[in-house]
Amino acid sequence: MLSAHQLQAKGRRDPLLPPTSLTVARGELLLVAGDRQDQRTALALLLSGRMKATGGGQLSWDGNSRTKHLRLAAALVDSPGVNEPEEHLSVRDLVTEDLALIPRRYRGALLSRPWLKVNRFEDIADLWTEQLEPRRRLELLTALALANPRTDLLVVDSPDRHSADELTWLPRLQALAYDAGRPLAVVAAVSAVPASWDGPVAHIGNEAPDPATDPAPERIPETAPDAPAGTLSAESMPDRENQETELETEVAK
Repeated sequence: MLSAHQLQAKGRRDPLLPPTSLTVARGELLLVAGDRQDQRTALALLLSGRMKATGGGQLSWDGNSRTKHLRLAAALVDSPGVNEPEEHLSVRDLVTEDLALIPRRYRGALLSRPWLKVNRFEDIADLWTEQLEPRRRLELLTALALANPRTDLLVVDSPDRHSADELTWLPRLQALAYDAGRPLAVVAAVSAVPASWDGPVAHIGNEAPDPATDPAPERIPETAPDAPAGTLSAESMPDRENQETELETEVAK
């Protein structure tokens, strides 16, 4: 089980990730909604062990809070600016590169051509990655993530950014999570939760303080330092001027 409690990360100005809590077990798909792309990516990096929290909170996988333990079990999928496929790559080259990243003891004789055939991606092998339609793109990238047999957790960054139609990504993630032969814990950071989804949902910043309910700190009036002898404070100036005016009037009489 993946468990995050008040997980957060600091940014230069605004929080990169406001305090967020969530849990997801093997055999479950959790959608985490957030308006900002940078916050969704920060969450995905933290949940997959690719980045350490800088603002506090707790994160664990199967009760173990070591980042290395989480990273070995988690696969980060299609994170923009992090590991999304480069547009100039062909699918065949992408597969070759990703298979090379699998630990040698699990890799065996994995080669792109037989892998594409076994996993039924021969029809797109010669396409550029930018030519892939959203559904096939996600199928390919998740299949590559699962080529490593140690992967038990999938963290998918903004799958809905490629299409407004949830049918291009939601059924695939459901199938992976609910697969009885290899049940996975699947987290998808999305911009909005589809109306058709009735499963578990979390929201980025769900542990952040609510400014509407938290009382504003009481403001203490500023007091001026004691003035040196023979000087006047700004508040006493009008009274002094009135006294001088009255004295001048008496002299004139």
